[in-house]
Amino acid sequence: MKMTSRKKSILIPLVLVTSIILTSAFQVNNKYFEIARNLEIFTNIYKELNTHYVDDLDPNQLMRSGIDAMMNSLDPYTVFYSEAQVESYRISTEDRYNGLGADMKYIDGKVTVTEIFEGGAAQKAGLKVGDQIVRISGESSEGRSLEEVLQFVRGYPGTTLKLSTFRPLEEKTYDFTLTRSTVEIPNVPYSGMVSDNVGYIALTTFTPNAGKNIAAALRTLRDENDLQGLVLDLRDNGGGLLSEAVDILGIFLDQGSLVVSTKGKVRDRDQNYRTRRMPIDTELPLVVLVNKYSASASEIVSGAIQDYDRGVIAGQRTYGKGLVQNHHEVGYNSRIKVTTSKYYIPSGRCIQSVEYENGEPKDIEDIKREVFKTQNGRPVLDGGGVTPDLKLVKPDLPEIIKALEEGNWLFKYANHYVHHNKAVESLEEFSYNSFEDFVGFLEKAGFVYQTGLEKSIEEILRSSENEHFESVQNELKGIQQKLAKVKSDDLEQHRGLITEMIEEELVKRYFFQEGKTRYNLNKDAEIEEAIQLLTDATRYRGIIS
Repeated sequence: MKMTSRKKSILIPLVLVTSIILTSAFQVNNKYFEIARNLEIFTNIYKELNTHYVDDLDPNQLMRSGIDAMMNSLDPYTVFYSEAQVESYRISTEDRYNGLGADMKYIDGKVTVTEIFEGGAAQKAGLKVGDQIVRISGESSEGRSLEEVLQFVRGYPGTTLKLSTFRPLEEKTYDFTLTRSTVEIPNVPYSGMVSDNVGYIALTTFTPNAGKNIAAALRTLRDENDLQGLVLDLRDNGGGLLSEAVDILGIFLDQGSLVVSTKGKVRDRDQNYRTRRMPIDTELPLVVLVNKYSASASEIVSGAIQDYDRGVIAGQRTYGKGLVQNHHEVGYNSRIKVTTSKYYIPSGRCIQSVEYENGEPKDIEDIKREVFKTQNGRPVLDGGGVTPDLKLVKPDLPEIIKALEEGNWLFKYANHYVHHNKAVESLEEFSYNSFEDFVGFLEKAGFVYQTGLEKSIEEILRSSENEHFESVQNELKGIQQKLAKVKSDDLEQHRGLITEMIEEELVKRYFFQEGKTRYNLNKDAEIEEAIQLLTDATRYRGIIS
């Protein structure tokens, strides 16, 4: 009996579908087999080492080393937290930041307060910049990582925290009892006019109400001035809430515009985010300033503005963080924070860096990055952050400045200066003309530094000690002496730049974030570049069209 053509046409697709299903099932089963096989091997190795290794082993430490190695092979944002870490430091997964209203970092081996936010618990309690955290709720901070300490001081609003700090300049220890609060760090520390027709808004973080505050600032600038251009400053903005990024984009883009998508392995969890509000202004010329510390939500905003050709992105390539993390329980009160998806902006590109070095994103050559197109057809690249339309070169810092920053000498001197001088009442009254005092401070502290060239010469001299190159060695030593003479003039040679950096440290202590932003406006070369672009309509249109 012959098969009809109709039966054939039905049978062939059925065979294909069955084949695809069987192939998929085989691939899934094969993957599960590989997982089971490798887990068995890992368990057997773990048992053998514990049983037969020549020295006693700590099973917990051995397993933790294996887990850490596994985590290190992934992106730096996928992290395992043991039961002890979860219990002691209470990982915060809330959108709101609750804590002391202070920034901290490691300086000279101590967790040190580096900034106090106006109106926060730290300021109200009397903590000072430069205080070293000694004990937290009776527990020593010695040996704790900065992340552990920061997680520990955070908590629910209204709860109390006992801190002991050491104040080096007074050589005293202080005990504080602080009441945690929702830290209202001003996300828009300053907005105002930077020329007759160009406005400026600084956004430091994407905390709650960031979109609302930017909208209010823009309306005020527009209502009170002949506003013909706007600079939105996202430099050094490490990101924050995705919802605020969407709200900010809604100020400048048409309602319903797709601004970001999240895509991961589980397709059912993929999401598209569109602007929800009626825009305030979709035509006002816009320059968004970014740098290598602009990350996450900052990259979503700047990337979407670029993809829609809504404004010009100016500065340096951004950080390159386009990942979404979620927390999952993994048993015995342990937890893992795992990357579950990536952010994609309107052109379809992902801004996430794909290469890392020492846990930090590594610059990827443009030739290795895939090309996408903006709404107007301009080529843009994926991976490794957002590349500005207008690249503003950041000059390399002189060796002396790098040495001062690496040793936190400007920070230490500012603490010294504030301790020995009376407070300044207003920003308009502030002036600093004590550079010689700074030089004396460094001399008394025994400040020395080594240039890269000096390090290379020392290495060559050490490696050639057993060689017969006396004449070459003498020449190198002569160069060392000349370098020492040049270095002795370095502080004076870079007096202007060093003075500006000292002033920034001092203003931040006296007048917080708002004062720092206002003080720097008049001498910011990148803002001046943005103003020039916004006042040249032909050049502006030429970039985005």
